[in-house]
Amino acid sequence: MIHESRFAALGLIEPLVRSVAEAGYQEPTPIQARAIPEVLAASDVQAAAQTGTGKTAAFVLPILHRLAQSPIRVSARAPRCLIVAPTRELAAQVEAAVRTYGKYVNVRVMAVFGGVSIQPQINQLRKPVDILVATPGRLLDLVDRRTLDLSRIEILVLDEADRMLDMGFLPDIKRVLALLPKSRQTLLFSATFPDAIRTLAQHILKTPATIDVAPRNAPIELVNQSVHLCVKGEKSRLLSHLVRENDWRQVLVFTKTKHGANRLVEKLVKDGIRAAAIHGNKSQSARIRALADFKSAKVPVLVATDIAARGLDIEDLPQVVNFELPNVPEDYVHRIGRTGRAGSTGSALSLVDQEEIGLLRAIERLIRTSIRRVSVKGATLAQSGAC
Repeated sequence: MIHESRFAALGLIEPLVRSVAEAGYQEPTPIQARAIPEVLAASDVQAAAQTGTGKTAAFVLPILHRLAQSPIRVSARAPRCLIVAPTRELAAQVEAAVRTYGKYVNVRVMAVFGGVSIQPQINQLRKPVDILVATPGRLLDLVDRRTLDLSRIEILVLDEADRMLDMGFLPDIKRVLALLPKSRQTLLFSATFPDAIRTLAQHILKTPATIDVAPRNAPIELVNQSVHLCVKGEKSRLLSHLVRENDWRQVLVFTKTKHGANRLVEKLVKDGIRAAAIHGNKSQSARIRALADFKSAKVPVLVATDIAARGLDIEDLPQVVNFELPNVPEDYVHRIGRTGRAGSTGSALSLVDQEEIGLLRAIERLIRTSIRRVSVKGATLAQSGAC
């Protein structure tokens, strides 16, 4: 075990070093080693990092340090730090990280997001909160109700900025920015940096430290990628075959649409395979339950849309399946980034029909490599032609 002083050497106070060690982390990841000193120095940061590289701790730890080192009397409804995340799941995970790392410092955190009643959140905001983690829609709802004041924000974090762009949150983000003090520290984290995000960064960051721990838009190298060419109507039968043949105990499956996710779950259950869906039409409690059942291996197959799956933190996920390829090539990078995380290896198999050949080629152009074609053992499905 590497001594915990590796985190202390980055300049973090002892209570944070202790909580990190108790959480089982001994050595900073590359993004943490580079970002933590910059955030501690009050610099703006533009960081490109895949989920699974430790990026949440890269901003949470130095923020906790800064707030703990300069305690002030926090007014109700007026937090000092705002962390904006695209999905409920990611907001909840960031809040949990703040609680884990901040257990020995006097910094209060809460998360606000849609899908649950707003009144308990309004009630909670009547008490002082240092760090607010929020999804854009619920954040602005609270501002519009005058139950939240953003005029005293000292630090802003935009987490998974590219996904917020994909989800159409850019107008909301611009509204939020207009409500914040000009003199603040801004941290922008993203797995990829499409042009719209780079333009946003130029407008909101002041001489930022630029950190890139992975090649632009490149998938994690530890993921074993492969493609199986098949007939569109046979995909669900093929997936059932793969789950049984490989005895998969935990596989995350991606579909394009919510309805497609529901239909696939129905077919898998009919085939005797336990499966659950997670997407935007599901209630927050249903999403939490499905994710918990999947993490505990109670349900081996979780079928998800891109929006619902972004930011999901599933330790040692061995297998991802693209039941349908995404229309946006960058989304393929996010999908396969669910596996092969934090030094573990993983596999990503894409089931590709003739109509998706163009999407496959676009993905291969983006990642600058040809994905290996495979034939699934025991599958007797007609091939859809060469790519």
